[in-house]
Amino acid sequence: MKIAVLSQKKSLYSTRRLVEAAKQRGHDIRVVDPLRCHMNITSHQPLIYYRGKLLTDFDAVIPRIGASILFYGTALVRQFETMGVFTLNRSTAISCARDKLRSLQLLSCKGIGLPVTGFAHAPDDIKGVIKMVGGAPLVIKLLEGTQGIGVVLAETNKAAESVIDAFWGLQSNILIQEYIKEAGGADIRCFVIGGKVVAAMQRQARDGEFRANLHRGGQAVTVKLTAEERAMASRAAKAIGLDVAGVDILRSERGPLVIEVNSSPGLEGIEMTSGKDIAAAMIQYIEENVKASKIRLRGA
Repeated sequence: MKIAVLSQKKSLYSTRRLVEAAKQRGHDIRVVDPLRCHMNITSHQPLIYYRGKLLTDFDAVIPRIGASILFYGTALVRQFETMGVFTLNRSTAISCARDKLRSLQLLSCKGIGLPVTGFAHAPDDIKGVIKMVGGAPLVIKLLEGTQGIGVVLAETNKAAESVIDAFWGLQSNILIQEYIKEAGGADIRCFVIGGKVVAAMQRQARDGEFRANLHRGGQAVTVKLTAEERAMASRAAKAIGLDVAGVDILRSERGPLVIEVNSSPGLEGIEMTSGKDIAAAMIQYIEENVKASKIRLRGA
């Protein structure tokens, strides 16, 4: 097969591992910078050019679309879709996952456990939203934040009001969320491929920090999932429409709660912690789906 990885940097661990895994399984794989592509949007003949040369004959695309290039990146994935190329995560699912508010609303519709979360526009509603999520301590999140950036723990109601005012003053959209104290600064990353949890790790925040993200200094260890956690992670990925997802879960007194669903989960932490070849599992999933797609086309 001929596969493209949409990534801005060949040197990134996840990109390198996907290239290695594809080559080991006998595939022709190429790293393509999404921002160096341009598209010809023509009826019945959509085309993509990379660094001025036509891209043709790709069987599958692996999108690694960062938040900073979401609009153009998803447009490019959509163009591949119109060309009949299998994409590991479709453009609409990537967009849903990147929009924290929309993804939580989709998860809520499916009855998936979530921390109590508030969203408001008017300053007069701040006190009501703070009360709704149980008061301080509470978590304030930028809708556009990634890797723990733009996530603030407010210890008092007064501090929460000040932080919310500051974010709104910068024209930023935010979520106000209850703080799950019993989680103890830990969360669980479940890696889902094709609706199945293939690996998991528990991330523990460092002393003095409540964010467990590895990019914020969190430490990862192996973890045994409960049947409920495993089912919830699978349901969450399906609700957003993702083939591949990193589903982040908190353990609370009322059961597991999903805090985020990531459409481009990093491979380094999960592979190092679990000892599993996640990149190979992703390539195998592509093989199975491209083959099934070709069989359907022949049958038609």
